[in-house]
Amino acid sequence: MTVTHEVVNQAPPLTGFSTADDPALLEALRRADAGWGEPEVRELGALAGTEAVQEQSRAAEEQPPRLRTHDRFGHRIDEVEFHPAWHQLMTVAVEHGLHAAPWAEARPGAHLVRAAKFYVWSQAEPGHGCPVSMTYAAVPALRSAPELAERYEPLLAARTYDYGLRPPLSKAGLIAGMSMTEKQGGSDVRANTTRAVPAGDGTYRITGHKWFTSAPMSDVFLTLAQTAEGVSCFLLPRVLPDGTRNGLRLMRLKDKLGNRSNASSEIEYDAAVAWPVGEPGRGVRTIVEMVNMTRLDCVIGTAAGMRAGLRQALHHTAYRHAFGRALSEQPLMRAVLADLAIESEAATTLAMRLATAVDRAQAGDTGEAALRRLGLAVGKYWVCKRGSAHAAEALECLGGNGYVEESGMPRLYREAPLLSIWEGSGNVAALDVLRALGKEPAALDAYFAEVDAAAGADRRLDAAVAGIRKMLGTLDDPERAQRAARTLAERMALAFQGALLVRYSHPAVADAFCASRLDGEWGNAFGTLPTTADLAGILERARPVSLPETAG
Repeated sequence: MTVTHEVVNQAPPLTGFSTADDPALLEALRRADAGWGEPEVRELGALAGTEAVQEQSRAAEEQPPRLRTHDRFGHRIDEVEFHPAWHQLMTVAVEHGLHAAPWAEARPGAHLVRAAKFYVWSQAEPGHGCPVSMTYAAVPALRSAPELAERYEPLLAARTYDYGLRPPLSKAGLIAGMSMTEKQGGSDVRANTTRAVPAGDGTYRITGHKWFTSAPMSDVFLTLAQTAEGVSCFLLPRVLPDGTRNGLRLMRLKDKLGNRSNASSEIEYDAAVAWPVGEPGRGVRTIVEMVNMTRLDCVIGTAAGMRAGLRQALHHTAYRHAFGRALSEQPLMRAVLADLAIESEAATTLAMRLATAVDRAQAGDTGEAALRRLGLAVGKYWVCKRGSAHAAEALECLGGNGYVEESGMPRLYREAPLLSIWEGSGNVAALDVLRALGKEPAALDAYFAEVDAAAGADRRLDAAVAGIRKMLGTLDDPERAQRAARTLAERMALAFQGALLVRYSHPAVADAFCASRLDGEWGNAFGTLPTTADLAGILERARPVSLPETAG
């Protein structure tokens, strides 16, 4: 056979790296006295970069879950079958405590360490992060029912992935889900029509439907239903204590843009047995604690996706040559890569700061609790919005190579919009910023205390913070405030990120961020940094150690 061509000028496979090879991440651990978690973060990051785990990720995505409503004899079973790779990924996540383990951890910084582990591991495969995240978020809501929490919380925090439908309290570990959205309500959960009727024995019977329930093979769910008192929260198991299946019917799985490894379903409740959680009629307030924690993971997951996309772009451009030079040596590509690196580090630094606020709030710091409340809404809006644009630009750095499935970039691109939609899309998150400002004045004080910690370090940051104060003074009319909600959320997020970078990051990163994002020396696309930006300094910080020098 005649050899017609030789493959040249292609990047080698990107494998054998560590997702923990990330200065912004490791520095965040160390400055919050959570360095004790660094060895496990590094261990998990190295595992995420192995060829074996990359193959598991590919298999879980390309062979998505399948719904089996009945067995071959006609019995209703309502089960979802997953590729074995899904269970392998879940096993690693649970054994490393990415789910509810921090709630049982006494050491300071447990939630930050967990956030760092979630960040490095979800870069391998983000879909299974959904049930992991919901299990993490279930605990603070479940604590509204102390008797239930006493029985279920130890199993939710257990580092054992015990898959299969069996009575929850008979298992070695549990996975939790959340079921709120209905087709007629969407984010307006008070419009839900699912009803719960007391059974006289302390339980309720729930009948109705849910439009979007992810991870339907979870062991227990927190769900909302209407009662005589109003919308209430309930704990609903898939299998009842006597071993019989609860009245939860899987109608179909969603055919989604991305997140294909994870099953998302439409379900119906047929007199399903459930236990009340929190005060009757206060279900939204009860479950909002779960929503806030999953919003944290939306920010972390988006930051993880940005880092994964940046790594791919840095790798490809370091090896690909055009016009006699590696792409990563060419001025315009360097400007694009540096811009992507700045966005990535800003997202990572903010995500880890919010996780630190969770730790400090749990320790009783009311100021940090207030900062967490507002910061999560601000961060969820802006960071998750930026995820899609970042993924698109990172993909484009690979050119046509990035447009084919084998590169992994289309998977990253399809995943990015999810985290901006999940737990409240853009408008919901922006309006939640207004809600936090209106209902919790201490939150604004905490926010300004945080950004003012960098006062005087950069005139552009100072001007941005002053502009936010001025803008807030003009939003006394509710209609005007709503129209400006996105602008306000964006400016607050950028100032928050800028303050963190000025205080903690490399001067080249902080300077370019403030010049571009805060001072207007920026265009409408990545790669439009001011010509004075220190590209070499930015790229050297961003470049993983496994890449050749031409990447920086």
